[in-house]
Amino acid sequence: MTKQKQAQLRKAVMPYAKSETRTSIIQLLNTILPFFALWILAYQALSISFWLSLPFSILAAGFMIRTFIIFHDCAHGSFFKNKKLNDFFGTFTGVITHFAYDRWKTEHAMHHATSGNLDKRGIGDIWVMTVKEYEEAGKWKRLQYRLYRNPFVMFGLGPLHLFLNANRFNRQEAKKKERRNTHLITLILISAYLLIGFILGWHVLLMVQLPIDISRAWPASGCSTSSISLKIPILKTSLNGIS
Repeated sequence: MTKQKQAQLRKAVMPYAKSETRTSIIQLLNTILPFFALWILAYQALSISFWLSLPFSILAAGFMIRTFIIFHDCAHGSFFKNKKLNDFFGTFTGVITHFAYDRWKTEHAMHHATSGNLDKRGIGDIWVMTVKEYEEAGKWKRLQYRLYRNPFVMFGLGPLHLFLNANRFNRQEAKKKERRNTHLITLILISAYLLIGFILGWHVLLMVQLPIDISRAWPASGCSTSSISLKIPILKTSLNGIS
């Protein structure tokens, strides 16, 4: 792309490259409110039939993915102009999506800083081996890699592990603020699950919440895997192919 075209492109996208508080609030309302409304409908429909409840759970999963998009933009500091608002609503949407906000924000920034550099893999990305690495790997590591890349794991068990387990713990090198944020979100989630279990019934978690988590798992993984392409420039080491 020529410098002239780059300048034209920057000029064209400039009106959309800034936060608008009014638009952000509208996006919050037309995402969070429908999510909770659909969750309640799924719960109410459960008294009639699980199969009547399931479509509401699947629709709620779509709005949970929308919620994650807001979470993502808060982590980038771009959803609101105000940093405190970004951090507050990032934590709030982190509870809904089950992600530790400060931890994810740090790891995602590292991911953007190192994306495409094979020597700095492992943070906020999908495990990728070069053909050479795969051919030189032992049988056990090859098996691990093939299991990891299996669609059932990649689009099912993996995301569930990420939502429900991995984000409940801190990175070893996490600072105090990040640790507090992770513990806060985990505490709120445990409290919410206990309240739902004791008040509405434990079956509600299995028949309403679990279908939501499963339904949102494969689109979330699809977003991650779609960022892997042989056309993306790779630094230091060349990707001749992906096994």
